[in-house]
Amino acid sequence: MERLDEGAPVPQRYRGGIVALGNFDGFHLGHQAVIGRAVALARARGVPALVATFDPHPVRYFKPDLPPFRLTTLDQRARLFAAAGADAMVVFGFDAALAGLTAQAFVDERLIGNLGVGGVVTGADFTFGKARGGNVAVLAALGQANGFACETVSAVTAGDDAVSSSRIRDLLKGGDPGGAARLLTRPFAIAGQVQHGDKVGRTIGYPTANIDMGSYLRPAYGIYAVRARLADGRVLDGAANIGIRPTFDPPKELLEVFLFDFAEDLYGQVIEVQLIAYLRPEAKFDGLEALVAQMDADCAAARVVLAAS
Repeated sequence: MERLDEGAPVPQRYRGGIVALGNFDGFHLGHQAVIGRAVALARARGVPALVATFDPHPVRYFKPDLPPFRLTTLDQRARLFAAAGADAMVVFGFDAALAGLTAQAFVDERLIGNLGVGGVVTGADFTFGKARGGNVAVLAALGQANGFACETVSAVTAGDDAVSSSRIRDLLKGGDPGGAARLLTRPFAIAGQVQHGDKVGRTIGYPTANIDMGSYLRPAYGIYAVRARLADGRVLDGAANIGIRPTFDPPKELLEVFLFDFAEDLYGQVIEVQLIAYLRPEAKFDGLEALVAQMDADCAAARVVLAAS
Protein backbone atom coordinates (compact mmCIF):
# COMPACT_ATOMS: atom_id res chain seq x y z
CA MET A 1 0.00 0.00 0.00
CA GLU A 2 1.25 3.46 -0.89
CA ARG A 3 1.37 6.38 1.56
CA LEU A 4 0.61 9.77 0.04
CA ASP A 5 0.94 13.36 1.24
CA GLU A 6 -2.23 15.24 0.34
CA GLY A 7 -0.29 18.50 0.01
CA ALA A 8 0.00 17.74 -3.71
CA PRO A 9 -2.39 16.11 -6.18
CA VAL A 10 -2.36 12.34 -5.89
CA PRO A 11 -0.99 10.31 -8.83
CA GLN A 12 -3.43 9.88 -11.69
CA ARG A 13 -3.83 6.17 -10.93
CA TYR A 14 -5.58 7.04 -7.66
CA ARG A 15 -7.91 9.74 -8.97
CA GLY A 16 -11.56 8.80 -9.19
CA GLY A 17 -11.19 6.46 -6.22
CA ILE A 18 -13.46 5.89 -3.25
CA VAL A 19 -12.11 7.62 -0.15
CA ALA A 20 -12.81 6.59 3.44
CA LEU A 21 -12.50 9.87 5.31
CA GLY A 22 -11.91 10.24 9.06
CA ASN A 23 -9.37 10.21 11.87
CA PHE A 24 -9.41 6.39 12.23
CA ASP A 25 -6.99 6.63 15.18
CA GLY A 26 -7.95 3.35 16.79
CA PHE A 27 -9.06 1.51 13.64
CA HIS A 28 -11.72 -0.08 15.81
CA LEU A 29 -14.91 -1.88 14.76
CA GLY A 30 -16.58 1.37 13.72
CA HIS A 31 -13.61 2.52 11.66
CA GLN A 32 -13.36 -0.93 10.10
CA ALA A 33 -16.99 -0.67 9.00
CA VAL A 34 -16.34 2.68 7.27
CA ILE A 35 -13.19 1.53 5.51
CA GLY A 36 -14.73 -1.85 4.67
CA ARG A 37 -17.62 -0.11 2.93
CA ALA A 38 -15.24 2.13 0.96
CA VAL A 39 -13.19 -0.88 -0.15
CA ALA A 40 -16.33 -2.78 -1.17
CA LEU A 41 -17.60 0.17 -3.24
CA ALA A 42 -14.21 0.62 -4.88
CA ARG A 43 -13.97 -3.03 -5.82
CA ALA A 44 -17.51 -3.02 -7.22
CA ARG A 45 -16.70 0.00 -9.40
CA GLY A 46 -13.21 -1.11 -10.34
CA VAL A 47 -11.56 2.00 -8.89
CA PRO A 48 -8.91 2.52 -6.18
CA ALA A 49 -9.76 2.42 -2.47
CA LEU A 50 -8.09 5.16 -0.43
CA VAL A 51 -8.14 5.99 3.27
CA ALA A 52 -7.63 9.65 4.24
CA THR A 53 -6.51 10.27 7.81
CA PHE A 54 -5.28 13.30 9.75
CA ASP A 55 -1.93 13.93 11.42
CA PRO A 56 -1.58 15.39 13.92
CA HIS A 57 -5.00 14.57 15.29
CA PRO A 58 -7.19 17.72 15.01
CA VAL A 59 -7.71 17.70 18.79
CA ARG A 60 -3.93 17.90 19.26
CA TYR A 61 -3.83 20.96 16.99
CA PHE A 62 -6.57 22.83 18.85
CA LYS A 63 -5.56 21.65 22.35
CA PRO A 64 -1.78 21.15 22.25
CA ASP A 65 -1.48 20.81 26.04
CA LEU A 66 -3.67 17.73 26.33
CA PRO A 67 -1.97 14.60 27.71
CA PRO A 68 -0.98 12.00 25.10
CA PHE A 69 -4.00 10.16 23.70
CA ARG A 70 -3.08 8.44 20.43
CA LEU A 71 -4.02 4.79 19.97
CA THR A 72 -1.96 4.18 16.81
CA THR A 73 0.92 5.70 14.91
CA LEU A 74 0.74 6.43 11.19
CA ASP A 75 2.88 3.37 10.51
CA GLN A 76 0.48 1.16 12.45
CA ARG A 77 -2.50 2.66 10.65
CA ALA A 78 -0.84 2.07 7.29
CA ARG A 79 -0.44 -1.63 8.05
CA LEU A 80 -4.00 -1.92 9.32
CA PHE A 81 -5.47 -0.08 6.33
CA ALA A 82 -3.48 -2.26 3.93
CA ALA A 83 -4.75 -5.41 5.64
CA ALA A 84 -8.30 -4.06 5.22
CA GLY A 85 -7.80 -3.80 1.46
CA ALA A 86 -6.94 -0.13 0.93
CA ASP A 87 -4.70 0.72 -2.01
CA ALA A 88 -3.30 3.93 -0.53
CA MET A 89 -3.31 6.02 2.64
CA VAL A 90 -3.58 9.78 2.26
CA VAL A 91 -2.28 11.83 5.19
CA PHE A 92 -3.92 15.22 5.68
CA GLY A 93 -1.42 17.37 7.56
CA PHE A 94 -3.61 19.16 10.08
CA ASP A 95 -2.22 22.68 10.35
CA ALA A 96 -3.46 26.27 10.37
CA ALA A 97 -4.14 26.19 6.65
CA LEU A 98 -6.34 23.11 6.89
CA ALA A 99 -8.04 24.30 10.07
CA GLY A 100 -8.96 27.55 8.33
CA LEU A 101 -10.66 25.97 5.32
CA THR A 102 -14.42 26.23 5.16
CA ALA A 103 -16.37 23.08 4.44
CA GLN A 104 -16.83 24.20 0.84
CA ALA A 105 -13.12 24.98 0.43
CA PHE A 106 -12.11 21.63 1.97
CA VAL A 107 -14.23 19.79 -0.58
CA ASP A 108 -13.08 21.97 -3.49
CA GLU A 109 -9.36 22.01 -2.69
CA ARG A 110 -8.64 18.75 -0.90
CA LEU A 111 -11.25 16.25 -2.01
CA ILE A 112 -11.84 17.38 -5.59
CA GLY A 113 -8.61 19.24 -6.39
CA ASN A 114 -6.02 17.05 -4.68
CA LEU A 115 -7.75 13.67 -4.57
CA GLY A 116 -10.18 13.81 -7.48
CA VAL A 117 -12.60 11.71 -5.46
CA GLY A 118 -15.14 9.46 -7.12
CA GLY A 119 -16.92 8.87 -3.84
CA VAL A 120 -16.55 9.40 -0.09
CA VAL A 121 -17.50 7.20 2.87
CA THR A 122 -17.57 8.55 6.44
CA GLY A 123 -18.92 7.71 9.86
CA ALA A 124 -22.20 9.29 10.91
CA ASP A 125 -20.49 11.71 13.32
CA PHE A 126 -17.92 13.05 10.85
CA THR A 127 -17.43 16.84 10.90
CA PHE A 128 -15.07 18.98 8.86
CA GLY A 129 -14.27 22.52 7.84
CA LYS A 130 -13.61 25.68 9.84
CA ALA A 131 -15.44 25.68 13.19
CA ARG A 132 -16.85 22.26 12.25
CA GLY A 133 -19.01 23.94 9.66
CA GLY A 134 -19.52 20.72 7.72
CA ASN A 135 -21.21 17.46 8.66
CA VAL A 136 -22.38 14.43 6.72
CA ALA A 137 -25.45 16.26 5.37
CA VAL A 138 -23.29 19.14 4.13
CA LEU A 139 -20.83 16.68 2.60
CA ALA A 140 -23.63 14.83 0.81
CA ALA A 141 -25.00 18.09 -0.63
CA LEU A 142 -21.55 19.19 -1.80
CA GLY A 143 -20.94 15.76 -3.27
CA GLN A 144 -24.21 15.86 -5.21
CA ALA A 145 -23.35 19.33 -6.53
CA ASN A 146 -19.91 18.18 -7.66
CA GLY A 147 -20.69 14.76 -9.06
CA PHE A 148 -19.40 12.37 -6.39
CA ALA A 149 -21.42 10.09 -4.14
CA CYS A 150 -21.27 10.14 -0.34
CA GLU A 151 -22.21 7.31 1.99
CA THR A 152 -22.49 7.34 5.77
CA VAL A 153 -21.91 4.28 7.94
CA SER A 154 -23.90 4.19 11.16
CA ALA A 155 -22.30 3.83 14.58
CA VAL A 156 -21.32 0.31 15.59
CA THR A 157 -22.01 -1.31 18.95
CA ALA A 158 -20.40 -4.33 20.58
CA GLY A 159 -22.72 -5.80 23.19
CA ASP A 160 -23.65 -2.92 25.47
CA ASP A 161 -20.67 -0.79 24.37
CA ALA A 162 -20.86 1.92 21.74
CA VAL A 163 -17.63 1.53 19.81
CA SER A 164 -15.55 4.71 19.91
CA SER A 165 -11.94 5.74 20.41
CA SER A 166 -13.00 7.59 23.58
CA ARG A 167 -14.50 4.41 25.04
CA ILE A 168 -11.35 2.46 24.19
CA ARG A 169 -9.18 5.09 25.88
CA ASP A 170 -11.34 4.88 29.00
CA LEU A 171 -11.00 1.09 29.10
CA LEU A 172 -7.21 1.27 28.77
CA LYS A 173 -6.91 3.96 31.43
CA GLY A 174 -9.12 1.82 33.66
CA GLY A 175 -6.82 -1.21 33.36
CA ASP A 176 -9.03 -3.23 31.02
CA PRO A 177 -6.95 -4.06 27.91
CA GLY A 178 -9.20 -7.05 27.23
CA GLY A 179 -12.24 -4.79 26.97
CA ALA A 180 -10.33 -2.45 24.66
CA ALA A 181 -9.24 -5.40 22.50
CA ARG A 182 -12.86 -6.45 21.99
CA LEU A 183 -13.64 -3.06 20.45
CA LEU A 184 -10.36 -2.85 18.54
CA THR A 185 -10.59 -6.51 17.39
CA ARG A 186 -6.93 -6.86 18.41
CA PRO A 187 -4.83 -5.99 21.47
CA PHE A 188 -3.78 -2.39 21.97
CA ALA A 189 -0.15 -2.25 20.89
CA ILE A 190 2.66 0.22 21.56
CA ALA A 191 5.47 0.34 19.00
CA GLY A 192 8.80 1.99 19.63
CA GLN A 193 12.54 1.77 19.39
CA VAL A 194 14.34 -0.11 22.15
CA GLN A 195 16.59 2.34 23.97
CA HIS A 196 19.39 2.09 26.46
CA GLY A 197 18.34 2.44 30.09
CA ASP A 198 20.16 2.30 33.40
CA LYS A 199 20.45 -1.52 33.02
CA VAL A 200 19.38 -2.30 36.59
CA GLY A 201 17.16 -5.11 35.34
CA ARG A 202 20.01 -7.19 34.02
CA THR A 203 21.71 -7.11 37.44
CA ILE A 204 18.68 -8.77 39.08
CA GLY A 205 17.96 -11.32 36.36
CA TYR A 206 15.28 -9.30 34.56
CA PRO A 207 16.81 -7.49 31.58
CA THR A 208 14.15 -5.34 29.93
CA ALA A 209 13.60 -3.71 26.56
CA ASN A 210 12.84 -0.07 27.33
CA ILE A 211 10.54 1.92 25.06
CA ASP A 212 9.57 5.59 25.24
CA MET A 213 5.77 5.96 25.22
CA GLY A 214 5.88 8.94 22.86
CA SER A 215 2.44 10.25 21.89
CA TYR A 216 0.58 7.08 22.86
CA LEU A 217 -2.22 7.15 25.38
CA ARG A 218 -0.95 6.17 28.83
CA PRO A 219 -2.84 3.06 29.93
CA ALA A 220 -3.22 2.37 33.64
CA TYR A 221 0.22 2.21 35.24
CA GLY A 222 1.10 -1.28 36.33
CA ILE A 223 2.19 -4.75 35.28
CA TYR A 224 0.86 -6.43 32.14
CA ALA A 225 1.05 -9.79 30.43
CA VAL A 226 2.24 -8.90 26.93
CA ARG A 227 3.21 -10.24 23.53
CA ALA A 228 5.95 -8.50 21.56
CA ARG A 229 6.46 -8.61 17.82
CA LEU A 230 10.13 -8.20 16.96
CA ALA A 231 11.49 -6.52 13.85
CA ASP A 232 12.10 -9.92 12.25
CA GLY A 233 8.47 -10.97 12.79
CA ARG A 234 8.94 -13.26 15.79
CA VAL A 235 6.26 -12.96 18.47
CA LEU A 236 7.37 -13.56 22.07
CA ASP A 237 5.52 -13.69 25.38
CA GLY A 238 6.55 -11.54 28.29
CA ALA A 239 5.63 -9.26 31.16
CA ALA A 240 5.87 -5.48 31.14
CA ASN A 241 5.74 -2.52 33.46
CA ILE A 242 4.17 0.75 32.37
CA GLY A 243 4.84 3.57 34.77
CA ILE A 244 7.47 5.57 36.57
CA ARG A 245 9.30 2.77 38.42
CA PRO A 246 8.61 4.08 41.96
CA THR A 247 11.20 1.77 43.53
CA PHE A 248 13.97 3.63 41.68
CA ASP A 249 15.08 7.24 41.88
CA PRO A 250 14.55 9.44 39.95
CA PRO A 251 11.14 8.40 38.57
CA LYS A 252 11.19 7.82 34.82
CA GLU A 253 8.15 7.01 32.72
CA LEU A 254 8.78 3.99 30.49
CA LEU A 255 7.35 0.86 29.00
CA GLU A 256 9.75 -1.86 30.21
CA VAL A 257 9.33 -5.30 28.66
CA PHE A 258 10.83 -8.54 29.94
CA LEU A 259 10.64 -11.26 27.27
CA PHE A 260 10.49 -14.84 28.49
CA ASP A 261 13.34 -17.19 27.55
CA PHE A 262 15.06 -14.55 25.43
CA ALA A 263 18.57 -13.11 25.67
CA GLU A 264 19.29 -11.31 22.39
CA ASP A 265 20.30 -7.66 21.89
CA LEU A 266 17.35 -5.53 20.79
CA TYR A 267 18.87 -2.05 21.16
CA GLY A 268 17.89 0.22 18.29
CA GLN A 269 15.25 -2.16 16.96
CA VAL A 270 11.57 -1.22 16.72
CA ILE A 271 9.29 -3.68 18.47
CA GLU A 272 5.54 -3.66 18.97
CA VAL A 273 4.19 -4.63 22.39
CA GLN A 274 0.61 -5.89 22.73
CA LEU A 275 -1.09 -5.46 26.11
CA ILE A 276 -2.93 -8.72 26.75
CA ALA A 277 -3.94 -8.52 30.42
CA TYR A 278 -3.52 -6.17 33.37
CA LEU A 279 -2.02 -8.00 36.35
CA ARG A 280 -1.66 -5.40 39.09
CA PRO A 281 -1.02 -1.70 39.76
CA GLU A 282 2.50 -0.32 39.95
CA ALA A 283 3.95 -0.43 43.48
CA LYS A 284 7.00 0.65 45.42
CA PHE A 285 9.08 -2.04 47.17
CA ASP A 286 11.46 -1.94 50.12
CA GLY A 287 14.60 -3.03 48.33
CA LEU A 288 15.54 -5.22 45.40
CA GLU A 289 14.85 -8.53 47.15
CA ALA A 290 11.17 -7.70 47.58
CA LEU A 291 11.02 -6.36 44.02
CA VAL A 292 12.52 -9.54 42.55
CA ALA A 293 10.15 -11.74 44.54
CA GLN A 294 7.19 -9.82 43.15
CA MET A 295 8.60 -9.94 39.61
CA ASP A 296 8.91 -13.71 39.92
CA ALA A 297 5.23 -13.86 40.86
CA ASP A 298 4.23 -11.44 38.08
CA CYS A 299 6.02 -13.45 35.41
CA ALA A 300 4.46 -16.68 36.65
CA ALA A 301 1.02 -15.05 36.48
CA ALA A 302 1.72 -13.66 33.01
CA ARG A 303 2.72 -17.09 31.72
CA VAL A 304 -0.55 -18.56 32.95
CA VAL A 305 -2.61 -15.80 31.33
CA LEU A 306 -0.75 -15.97 28.02
CA ALA A 307 -0.92 -19.75 27.84
CA ALA A 308 -4.70 -19.47 28.03
CA SER A 309 -5.04 -16.67 25.45
